Amino acid sequence: MNDVTENLVEEYEITPYTLMVKPVTYGGKTHSHIFEMDDEYISPFRPIDIIKKSCNYFGTSYEGRKEGTRQLIGITHKAPIAINPTSSMFFFPTTSPLRPQCIWVSLEHIDTFNRADNSHTSVLFKNHLQELLPISTSSFENQYMRTVILKDKLIQRIEETDRKYFYLHSSTRPSKASERHSNYTRYKKFNSEE
Repeated sequence: MNDVTENLVEEYEITPYTLMVKPVTYGGKTHSHIFEMDDEYISPFRPIDIIKKSCNYFGTSYEGRKEGTRQLIGITHKAPIAINPTSSMFFFPTTSPLRPQCIWVSLEHIDTFNRADNSHTSVLFKNHLQELLPISTSSFENQYMRTVILKDKLIQRIEETDRKYFYLHSSTRPSKASERHSNYTRYKKFNSEE
């Protein structure tokens, strides 16, 4: 790990460049070690606090996002979260989010993952960062697949809504009746000049 103590940040919201948020202990308190595509930061807040704050930043609550996951795919335990679906910001926890050792991982940035041993998974991110995470590969794969399903369902709903919106607005083009109205106005003007 690079020395990131000089990269201390008070405020942090998840961005499309965030790879993962890991807990790290300083002075007996849990902080967050944030990995981005090209940088790393330390925040004095716990990973779950960063996730909650990020949901709020994008106009919803963590509880609302959890409920959305339950409604869409029926998952309530270790639920993946769509922080901002339009920017592909889908994250999943490696364990119960209430546990201090929970790591939040971005679906979008995972390149590959492999079994390291019975309780660890080696994750290669698209920026070539490799991290050993304390989660069995079967559990990691399960969390990964749940998040893929959540993303697919949500994107499908968004696209369906966009299609309905497009259809609604494309069918409200000027109709023949309004075209006749403009002809009538022209005719009326022509007649009034006589």
